[in-house]
Amino acid sequence: MAIQTPTLPREDTRFFGHPRGLATLFFTEMWERFSYYGQRAILILYMTDTVAHGGLAFSLVKAGAIYGLYTALVYLLSLPGGWVADRITGQRRAVLYGGILISAGQFCLMAPGLPLFYSGLVLLILGTGLLKPNVSTIVGQLYAPGDTRRDSGFSIFYMGINIGALISPLACGWVGQPPHWRWGFGLAGVGMIAGLIQYVLGGKHLGAAGLYPVPGASAEEDRRQKRRAGAAGLLGLVVFAALAVLGATGTLTLTPESISDGFGIVLIVVCVAIFAWLILGRGWSQVERKRSVAILVLFVASALFWAAFEQAGSSLNLFAERATNRHVLNFEFPAAWFQFVQPMFVILLAPVFAWLWIALRHREPSSPAKFSLGLLFAGLSFAILVPPAKANAAGALVSPWWLTITYFLQTLGELCLSPVGLSAMTKLAPARVAGLMMGVWFVSIALGNYLAGRAASLYESLTVPALFGAVAGFALVATLILVLLIKPTVRLMGGVK
Repeated sequence: MAIQTPTLPREDTRFFGHPRGLATLFFTEMWERFSYYGQRAILILYMTDTVAHGGLAFSLVKAGAIYGLYTALVYLLSLPGGWVADRITGQRRAVLYGGILISAGQFCLMAPGLPLFYSGLVLLILGTGLLKPNVSTIVGQLYAPGDTRRDSGFSIFYMGINIGALISPLACGWVGQPPHWRWGFGLAGVGMIAGLIQYVLGGKHLGAAGLYPVPGASAEEDRRQKRRAGAAGLLGLVVFAALAVLGATGTLTLTPESISDGFGIVLIVVCVAIFAWLILGRGWSQVERKRSVAILVLFVASALFWAAFEQAGSSLNLFAERATNRHVLNFEFPAAWFQFVQPMFVILLAPVFAWLWIALRHREPSSPAKFSLGLLFAGLSFAILVPPAKANAAGALVSPWWLTITYFLQTLGELCLSPVGLSAMTKLAPARVAGLMMGVWFVSIALGNYLAGRAASLYESLTVPALFGAVAGFALVATLILVLLIKPTVRLMGGVK
C-alpha cells in the first residue's frame, strides 16, 4: 500500500490563516477536554465525600493515591497509544476508538457500585491513551516542514483544550454536586459523544493527515516490533491476572496505596528505559541521539512543572473546598468552579502568546528558555499561597483571590511550556516514531500528575503551609538548574528552532 503524504498544502489558510483541518481537531480536543476536566473537577471531592452525601467515603490517603494513579495512567498510556497509531491503526482511527472508550468510561462512573467505578477509570485511561497523543500528532502533520505557522497553530489548538476545560467545571461542577455527584460524570460522557460526532463529520478536511500507519525501516522490522508488542501485552495480562488472583485469595494484600507506590517505581523504570533506548539504542543517527538528549532535558522540566500545575485537581481543589471562602452574597458556589479559572486565563492570554512568538521573530526565546519561565511561574504560584495557608491554619477562611492569583501565574507558566512542548516534540522526534514521541511527552505529564496526586495524600499529614512551601522551593531550584542548561540544550537540538 502506498503511503500518502501526511501534510496538507501550506496555502490552506481557511481557519484563521491556518489549515481548515485545524478546526476539526480544535473541537475534537475541546470536547475531549470537556469530558476529562469535567470529571476531574469533582473526582477527588466525590471520592472523599460521605456516603450520605452520595460520595464513596474514601480516606484522603486512599483518594489521593487513586487520583494520582488514574491521572498518571491517563497520560502514560499515551505511549503505547502513540505506538499503536504509528504501527497499526494510524492516528485518525486511534482518535476515534479512544473517544468511544472515553464515552463508555464516563457512563460507567455514572452508574452506582465500586466495580463500575473502577471499570470506568480503566476505560478512561485506555481511551485517553489512544486519543490524546494522536490528535496532537495530526495537528503537526497539517503543516509542511519549515512552516512558520506551526507554533501559532498549536497555540490556537491549545485554546480548544482550554475552552473545554473552561466550561466543563462550571457545567459538571453544577450538575455533579452532593448527593448527585454521578450526574456530573454523565454530562462529561455526553460531551465526548458530541466531540466524536463532529470529528467524524469533519474528517474530510484532514486530507491524508494521520490516515495511515507509518512503516518501519523494513517489513521484517515491523513484524519484529509487533511481535515484541504482543509479547509485552500478553505478559502484562498475565501479571495483572496473577495479581488479581493473589489479591482475591488474600495471599497478597493489594490496596490503592500499595498499587500506587508500586506504580511510582514502574513509572520511573519506564522513563529510564525510554531514554536509554532513544539515546543508547541501535539504529539512531548522531543527530537523533543528540536531539533525544534535548528531549530528556525538556522531559524532566515538563514533569516538574506538571507536578505543581496538576495540583489544581488535588491539593488546590481540597484547599478550595476546605480553606477558601466561597460565599458570594447568599450563594456558596461549588469548589469545582475554581477549576475554570485557569482555562479562562488561557483563553484570554493564548492569542497574546501566539502573537508574541511570531512578533519576536529572531528574538524569540528558545524552547528551553520558555520552559525555564514555565517553571519559574509554577514556583511563584505556590510561594504566594504560603501566607494564606498559614492564616487558614489559624482558623480563617481565605479570600478566593489567592487561588485566582495562583492560577493566573500557573497559566503564564503553562503558556510558556505546554504548547511549546507539543510543538517541540513534533520537530525534534524522528519521523518514524512521531506518535510514540508524542507519547513520551505525555509520559512527562503522567509523572507530574502522579506526583500531584501524592501531594494530595500529604494534605493532612503535613501542614498545608509546609506542603505549599516545599512545592515552591523545589520548582524554583529546578528553574535555576534549567537556566544553566539552556545553551547546551539548544546546541543539542541540532538547529531545530
